[in-house]
Amino acid sequence: MLYSTVTPEQKRLALREMLVPGTARQFPGAFNPLSARLIEEKGFDGVYVSGAVLANDLGLPDIGLTTLTEVATRAGQIARMTDLPTLVDADTGFGEPMNVARSIQELEHAGLAGCHIEDQFNPKRCGHLDGKNVVDLDTMVKRIAAAADARRDPNFLIMARTDVRAVEGLDAAINRAKALVDAGADAIFPEAMKDISEFEAVCKAVDVPVLANMTEFGKSALFTRQQLADVGVAMVIYPVTLLRSAMGEAERVLDAIAADGTQESRVDSMLTRARLYELVDYEAYNRFDTGIFNFQVPDLDIHSNNANL
Repeated sequence: MLYSTVTPEQKRLALREMLVPGTARQFPGAFNPLSARLIEEKGFDGVYVSGAVLANDLGLPDIGLTTLTEVATRAGQIARMTDLPTLVDADTGFGEPMNVARSIQELEHAGLAGCHIEDQFNPKRCGHLDGKNVVDLDTMVKRIAAAADARRDPNFLIMARTDVRAVEGLDAAINRAKALVDAGADAIFPEAMKDISEFEAVCKAVDVPVLANMTEFGKSALFTRQQLADVGVAMVIYPVTLLRSAMGEAERVLDAIAADGTQESRVDSMLTRARLYELVDYEAYNRFDTGIFNFQVPDLDIHSNNANL
């Protein structure tokens, strides 16, 4: 009932322990707190919070318009709803190295298990779009070093994302990944790999966990968990899958209402009232409510010597 039964510190330790190369732990992207609960119920390893999803949910494009406060608040609401560790997209760290340091502590305070910081500069682009620009290596090293230095919980995961593959090629991405590990990154997120062999090359080049982004309509094919595990990937994210699915169905329902004057044709595809109540644990709240208020106050004789006891 209410929120997670596991502390943020326990979740961070769990994340550290599960990110073993070759395990390809699956982290679907939650677009709201209730979807995080569904992810947990379905037996996944963890929850991912995408910067693109947070921006899109506000009606904004993924170009760095969201603020640290918006990201930390919403990601914290999602993280509190699940016992699973939650990794959040912190974009470019929301500013210069000092801002990056503050971002880490705010995300720790919000209950996240870790975050990734990328090497683009604002205005940034979605990692699977063309025309990206990346900062120089020294600037990115300073971001990661500041992040690693600022954390108070040593188990808070600092992941470095590099978008340099699309700009300078695979060798540059590998060299940058190595430098970012040296700067303090606990894991590497190589964005927009061309094929499975590129994921394998990155995994072999660094001695920290590597993340694979399996986003739809992107630069990478949608490899299976086993394919990614076989080349050494430790973590797989599906960042926008649930939002796209939910919004796709929402559009179909609205089209049906507009065309038919009723939603009747789409009811069979909806979450039932009973299933919704199950997800929000309605019965547990009901039991709690009854336990608190289902009591009797004994009558007291105001004239008795015991009246003030």
